[in-house]
Amino acid sequence: MGCVVGIDPGTVSFDICGRAGDTVCVDRSLSTGEVGSRPELLVEILEGAAPVDLIIGPSGYGLPWVSADELGPREEDHLLLADGAGASGRSIVRGMGRILEALRSSGLPVWFAPGVIHLASVPEHRKVNRIDMGTADKLCATALAVWEQARRLSLPYAETSFVLVELGGAFTAVIAVEDGLIVDGCGGTAGALGYRALGAVDGELAYQLGGFAKATLATGGVAWIAGAPDMPPEELLARASEDVRVTLAWEALLEAVSKQVAAEVSILNAPREILLSGRLSRLPDVRRQMEERLRRHAPVRRVEGYATVAKEAAQGAALIAQGLVGGELASLVEAMDLGAAEGSVLDHLYIDEAEDVRRRHPRPELRPAPFWERS
Repeated sequence: MGCVVGIDPGTVSFDICGRAGDTVCVDRSLSTGEVGSRPELLVEILEGAAPVDLIIGPSGYGLPWVSADELGPREEDHLLLADGAGASGRSIVRGMGRILEALRSSGLPVWFAPGVIHLASVPEHRKVNRIDMGTADKLCATALAVWEQARRLSLPYAETSFVLVELGGAFTAVIAVEDGLIVDGCGGTAGALGYRALGAVDGELAYQLGGFAKATLATGGVAWIAGAPDMPPEELLARASEDVRVTLAWEALLEAVSKQVAAEVSILNAPREILLSGRLSRLPDVRRQMEERLRRHAPVRRVEGYATVAKEAAQGAALIAQGLVGGELASLVEAMDLGAAEGSVLDHLYIDEAEDVRRRHPRPELRPAPFWERS
């Protein structure tokens, strides 16, 4: 059996993690801007890992298991949800169209994973008027957390239970897991404040903004509140004791996360832990302050992965890929019920203009069962 690879298309970096058995065969991180302008760099890394059995690609808002050679305009549109030909050029999805085309043309075995909203394990009533319950990379980060908690506590995957706080370089997502299943989630554009992103948007603010640009979703977070939108979190955190705007910004993040975690805890039966992952969780001071806020709910730990460079989502994607091609980790995919993904991210809208939204983003055609379910 060859190498399998997971890709995390982060706002700040593209991380690539490969596994061959228990051995890490790829562990890389590239600037997202660099990959967007030169997607051949990503393809070269993937080709260098040959032979590659399966790659979980940069899936955005997710699709219910579609391969690169099945990726058409409708599928790409649902991955990105960006209106207009130039929408991706100045927003959080900049360059993604070129990256997807490069992967499609490469001939590599690339598949695109679902997002949280596609999962049958999430009750329908929690999907009402929701789109971003957690993008595909957040689902992959959660898979790593299930795998890691099961190993560390000597549990079957189906007995894992936690709330995952994914503290990314731009967005914050909070995902709830019970009995090994993702049962709810609040994605980066729908929940807590992020380092760069404002999180859930006040409806009146959206109205006042009028034509709400996609790029706006990646503004309004900690760095913007502090007046330093391009400053790395390490530098900004160092100024917290001497700059009242920085103090305000970090307090807003800490409390927003605490409130979101409390909401997710309320639907679980005594989660075993609150787990932290993502770029900000690597900062000791952020981790310490999060622990102080969240330990009232359950013990707080940072997810310990198996790679040195690639972030948690890429590591989780590689684990899922291993499970899909068979072998020991098939039980992880089965316990999380990841094969039972269906529908569109726009299926659960009930607002007045929902049909206008769906007309702008036509639903992809239904596909046969994924390759691992085909006989």
